[in-house]
Amino acid sequence: MKVIILINCPDQAGIINSVTQFIHLRSGNIIYLDQHVDKSSDIFFMRLETEFQTDEFSAENFKTLFKNELAQLYQMHWSIHLDTHRPKMALFVSKYNHCLYDLLGRHNSGELKVDIPFILSNHPDLKFIADQFNIPFYHIPFSKENREAAEEKQLTLLKEHKVDFVVLARYMQIVSERLISIYPNRIINIHHSFLPAFAGAKPYHAAFKRGVKIIGATSHYITSELDAGPIIEQDVTTVSHSHSISDFISKGRDLEKIVLSRAIKLHVLRKTMVYNNKTVIFS
Repeated sequence: MKVIILINCPDQAGIINSVTQFIHLRSGNIIYLDQHVDKSSDIFFMRLETEFQTDEFSAENFKTLFKNELAQLYQMHWSIHLDTHRPKMALFVSKYNHCLYDLLGRHNSGELKVDIPFILSNHPDLKFIADQFNIPFYHIPFSKENREAAEEKQLTLLKEHKVDFVVLARYMQIVSERLISIYPNRIINIHHSFLPAFAGAKPYHAAFKRGVKIIGATSHYITSELDAGPIIEQDVTTVSHSHSISDFISKGRDLEKIVLSRAIKLHVLRKTMVYNNKTVIFS
């Protein structure tokens, strides 16, 4: 069995030695270790992957001992994850289908190691895609008038299906603070990288008029501040005067698909740690 341990705490001498000795004494074999110190805040971050013999390992006992012998001593924020757990990922969409098709294709090929219990949308337009992949589709209209009722339906579905995290695959609605508080750092969004310089309904048109030379995409965790959450993944591509608006849009959507899938993989592999609205991304 493989166990992933994530740690952040005030930086001090002896942390790595103490953790590795703790694992060694319990017959664990460390197969990966990466660490980082944020000098500006004096915070230590570490990610370990450790293998244990399945018949000799008790997750609950390990967590209890880790808490009592290490976490309290070093004032750690920590989490322990077993590779036997397959995360459940809910997809929220609106009318754009490029990210949805891409993620379902990657999932269908085995590239994304998650289960997708359902797809939710504020429009019925993409139900046919869910049907193609045999995934339940829920249409929950969203407006100022029915906002609270719609949110209750969303939360009910998420709870019933025991969803671990949510992906906004071009979901064109603002997520409520209540949902964010229930899924902190577990709602992943994707958007073009022109914000805030080219905000609005047609950012690619605005960028085209300004003659930009690069376009990009950003995937981040959702926070209560719109499009200002901790960034997980970004990428860019070059454009020139020879490209049309349709070229901009096509290139941008390709980047959105790639960046969102990378961000999801990093999250699923437990390679992201959030601190002070930033992320530490382990290799």
